[in-house]
Amino acid sequence: MLDGGVSTLIISLLTGGAISALVFALAYPFFSGDRQAEKRMASVTEVRSKKSNVRSAADVAASRKKQVADSLRDIDARQKAKERINLRTRLQRAGLDAEPKSFWIASAICGLMCATLIYLSMPNAAAMPVAVVVGLFVGTFGIPRFVLTRMITKRQKKFTNELANAIDVIVRGVKSGLPLNECLQIIARESPEPICSEFREVVEQQRVGVSLSEALDRLTQRMPLPEVKFLTIVIAIQQQAGGNLSEALGNLSGVIRDRFRMAMKVQALAGEAKSSAMVLASLPPGVTAMIWLSSPNYIMPLFDTRTGNIFIGVGLFWMGCGVMVMRKMINFKF
Repeated sequence: MLDGGVSTLIISLLTGGAISALVFALAYPFFSGDRQAEKRMASVTEVRSKKSNVRSAADVAASRKKQVADSLRDIDARQKAKERINLRTRLQRAGLDAEPKSFWIASAICGLMCATLIYLSMPNAAAMPVAVVVGLFVGTFGIPRFVLTRMITKRQKKFTNELANAIDVIVRGVKSGLPLNECLQIIARESPEPICSEFREVVEQQRVGVSLSEALDRLTQRMPLPEVKFLTIVIAIQQQAGGNLSEALGNLSGVIRDRFRMAMKVQALAGEAKSSAMVLASLPPGVTAMIWLSSPNYIMPLFDTRTGNIFIGVGLFWMGCGVMVMRKMINFKF
């Protein structure tokens, strides 16, 4: 009976010891410093991982900024290298499919016509030889270049007015999954002039092996507008550094439309000043023409005598200065 009690006691002690050891093994990490050490190690590791992530994000941002700066530097260098403008480029900007030789022939014909008209209108004037030479020079080098400049300005204005719509076509096409080249082809097919012809030239250059950045650089050479330069820079940066092309071009389209609205506002505000400047500039030659038609003998001393010629030269000089000052006052850059 004693042996049974002893064995029961031993079994109870062993069971209690096992339970105590199990409880101690489970509770030991909570009371010892290992759990705190593990927490500290986890916190340190987490902080290090966060710092490494922040550092990697900063490195990525710095690398992206460097790529953007390099792209802008390369584009600026290429544009400065192509800064010189020849007559062929000016004819391309005006949309004329003509050679420089044809332009010079037309200029010579215009100069001869102006000299002939002056010779026939002033047969007996003392200043007739000088007037003929001046008319020949102005007709050859002045009037054709003035007309060419006006054609370039008018064509560039049309291009700027339609560029925002063309960029919107690219934005919608990229958002719908079309590649950029397909969007450019849509613009070349469906946009009005001169957008379609210029982008058609870009597409055709790509077909013969020219890269898109080089084709856009040539477009900038033909259309030296800030909006076209912005478009070239955005596409070049997106190709080299990546990014959301549709968002960038959407922002560019909004900027172009804001600039157009600002230009229209400036034109409306400066309309009265331009009208006044035109009236003041046309008044002296208009009065001179009316006096010559009504009383030619009264005004002919201005053309027949040296003193009159000097007065005409001084008057033209000061009138030119006044026109330039008024032009500077009513033209705004924005």
